Amino acid sequence: MATTNLSFPLFSLPSHHHRRHNHPNFFTLPTRARPGQRTQALGSDNLGDFGARDPFPAEIASDFGDKVLGFENTEHKILIPTLSASSLAQQDCTPVSPLHSPMLQDDAQQLLRKVVGWRLIDGEDGLKLQCLWKLRDYQCGVELINRIYKVVEAAGHFPNLHLEQPNQVRAELWTSSIGGLTMNDFIVAAKIDAIVTSDLVPRRRAWA
Repeated sequence: MATTNLSFPLFSLPSHHHRRHNHPNFFTLPTRARPGQRTQALGSDNLGDFGARDPFPAEIASDFGDKVLGFENTEHKILIPTLSASSLAQQDCTPVSPLHSPMLQDDAQQLLRKVVGWRLIDGEDGLKLQCLWKLRDYQCGVELINRIYKVVEAAGHFPNLHLEQPNQVRAELWTSSIGGLTMNDFIVAAKIDAIVTSDLVPRRRAWA
C-alpha cells in the first residue's frame, strides 16, 4: 500500500508542482478517507494518540475530500507537530499523595521532549525541571515572574522562581512532597511555555 504525506507550503507554487517536500514551513492536512484507505496518527506516547475525527456536515457538503491529492490505495497519515506539548498545557494538575513514587528518569526524559527550553537536573532533592530566561533588563525579569505567577496560580502547583542579576530568571519545578517529579511539573512547565515573552527579551540588532 502506498503512503503519501500531504504537505502544503505556506507560499504558492505552480499547479503542476506535486512533489513531496520536507520543509519546516510546510504543514499537513488530513483528508477524508475513501473505502479501503487507512487513516492513522503518528506520535503515540503516554499522553494518548491523536487520530482523525469524523467530518462535520458542512465539510462533507463542501466535498473537501475531493480537493486534495491522493490515490485510491493511499494510506493517509496525520502529522501534527508539537500537539503533545499543547495537550500538556491544557491539562489540570491533580493532587499527589506523599506515598506516590517520583517519576523515573527514563519517563522524565520522554516527557522532556514535550516542553520547550527545560532541562533535567539531578539535585539533592531529586530530579527537577529547570528553565532559564535571558531578558532585556531587570524590570523585564520582574514582569516575567508576574506573568508566570498568574499562570501557575490557577494550576495550584508553583515553581521556585529566582530573579538573578542583571537580567536572568531561573525557574525550577519539582514536587517536594515526594522528592522528585510528577506529571504536574510537566503540565506547569507546558503552561509556562505558553506565556508570551517576545516583548521582554533583548531586541535584535537591526543591521543597515
